[in-house]
Amino acid sequence: MTREIVADVPMEPGRKISDAGAWKRFKKNKLAVFGAVVLTILVVVALLAPVLAPYDPYISQTKADGTYNVHASPSGEHLLGTDSLGRDLLSRIMYGGRVSISVAFVAVLISTMTGVILGMISGYYGKWVDTVIMRITDIVICFPVLFLAISIATILKPSIFNVMIIIGLVSWTTMTRLVRGEVLRVRETEYVEAARAMGQNNPIIILKHILPNIMAPIVVQATLQTAEAILTESSLSFLGVGVQQPVPSWGNMLYEATSIMVLQFKPWVWAPAGFAILITILCINFVGDGLRDALDPKTKKD
Repeated sequence: MTREIVADVPMEPGRKISDAGAWKRFKKNKLAVFGAVVLTILVVVALLAPVLAPYDPYISQTKADGTYNVHASPSGEHLLGTDSLGRDLLSRIMYGGRVSISVAFVAVLISTMTGVILGMISGYYGKWVDTVIMRITDIVICFPVLFLAISIATILKPSIFNVMIIIGLVSWTTMTRLVRGEVLRVRETEYVEAARAMGQNNPIIILKHILPNIMAPIVVQATLQTAEAILTESSLSFLGVGVQQPVPSWGNMLYEATSIMVLQFKPWVWAPAGFAILITILCINFVGDGLRDALDPKTKKD
């Protein structure tokens, strides 16, 4: 099975992402389908938080006597209870999902674009360009992602925008190395050689002949990096250098667990945010594994 791009230049067999067979294989993976459904629900709830949230996540709730209803246990009035300032936790979980998911999405977009561009340039042009880019990549890889992110975050003013930029700019190395390896494999294939022989310039060859053929691993890697971005954002926010209060995020909601009393005797304060992070990361990994199997031409049986 082959497909053509332009001017009868053949494309590598079995790499078409839109192949109906890939969707069939994805649907056969029950965990991947479960993950996709749960992720869809989480995204919809996050987007509709202003409509679905029972209370304003920034306003402290009060009792009948006028005092703040702090650390209230789950009840019919507050399904997940309240935090140390009396704010409804269910509402903050919903709004926190908007922040955590959007931060992860933008950060992965930045890291994917950076990694794809650098990886394609490095793999296609080779020589001293490849050497320079790979050595820079090796230097960045030497530092743990979280350590590097914390170091940069302590220098910059903590904000949602800065967290997106920081995570995006410290997590591009894996994508760069992946794309470089794929480009090195694809650039010597017959259809690329045919495009060169027809006089097409390098940017056209990269964008129209190489990039479409390496999109499958890029999509899978970007999906898996989304889970890493959510975990990194949560870690930064928990440590106080990420999303700042009173803006809710799943990470800074976990900060309540630093109190021994809350950790031991009031689990409803921190457990929902931790569970939201856990289920989101698990579902993203399920989807990533499903996409990897579905888009791998070696698994084709139809």
